[in-house]
Amino acid sequence: MLRNLLQGACLVSLLAVALSGCDSNAERIEELSGPTMGSTFTIKYVYNATTPAADAVGVEVQSILDEVDRQMSTYRLDSNIARFNQSPVNTCMPMPQPVLDLVQYGIELSQLSDGAFDLTLGPLLNLWGFGPQARGKQVPSAEAIAQAKAKVGYQYLRLVDDQLCKDADVQVEFNSIAAGYTVDRISERFAALKIDSYMVEVTGELIAKGRKPDGSPWRIAMEQPLGDGQRVIQRVLEIDGYGVNTSGDYRNYFEENGIRFSHTIDPQAGAPISHRLASVTVVDRSALHADGLGTLLLVLGPERGLAFAEEHNIAAFFIMHADQGFTTQVSSEFSRMFPEGGQQ
Repeated sequence: MLRNLLQGACLVSLLAVALSGCDSNAERIEELSGPTMGSTFTIKYVYNATTPAADAVGVEVQSILDEVDRQMSTYRLDSNIARFNQSPVNTCMPMPQPVLDLVQYGIELSQLSDGAFDLTLGPLLNLWGFGPQARGKQVPSAEAIAQAKAKVGYQYLRLVDDQLCKDADVQVEFNSIAAGYTVDRISERFAALKIDSYMVEVTGELIAKGRKPDGSPWRIAMEQPLGDGQRVIQRVLEIDGYGVNTSGDYRNYFEENGIRFSHTIDPQAGAPISHRLASVTVVDRSALHADGLGTLLLVLGPERGLAFAEEHNIAAFFIMHADQGFTTQVSSEFSRMFPEGGQQ
């Protein structure tokens, strides 16, 4: 979720992890971390004689986080998208190019998936207790769901030149793609700074590139969706130049009468997903694309999700609930990229 990012520059903690001797220019891993979007970010990069120091990199990263917050946060009333959400029907408002780009991408995902992905889910998220204006997690009435669904619909959004327009009383929230976008922005900035080996993670969305000083790859652990703080590694991927998203039903949910209700909402049902798919991991050159596609596939479920992944050549790893634990399936593209235990 997007929350206020700044509580002062002290939010970014800079930790230098020296992996070599006394030579200040020797390659080593620098680490930056701090709070963002209601969660945290962690960045590791290989420092050498040609890269900036950690404090300078921290300033660059915080600048990107601040910009995303000003433009896309639904937890501050003065952000660009919050002001749009507060505006009346038939409003058109100038928007920064990143906001326009994300809305356009969201509309494309909605059209590709026949509405399984939708950036205007805000009223339903709030109703079920998962949004910024939520009043508690509980199962709402059918009447309340119908009223919220009437305020949901990507088809009511339009882009006209540099303006975002709405033809109904809809609101936009970027929770499903903002973190991936932010990861890509940081990655692009690192390229300009001549940082060519790094792992960038923002609220769980990540991208990794290059090699560590000892020549080893960045390794990403995929966990079984156990919840309750349990962590069991399902598989380890070696990543170089790819973004990774894992979307699941096991960390943000509530239970009522023995039934689990996930924060992942099916726009067409107006309710949390109820199929067997527990989590899906997507690997893509773009963390933004991996982020959005992960949400989309999770909503579609195991059968339709795998069919969509095959049709669109998406590298996806699915974990499903079973009578005894979990079962898995992978798309053809995932098998091609990681044929033997995660080797690229």
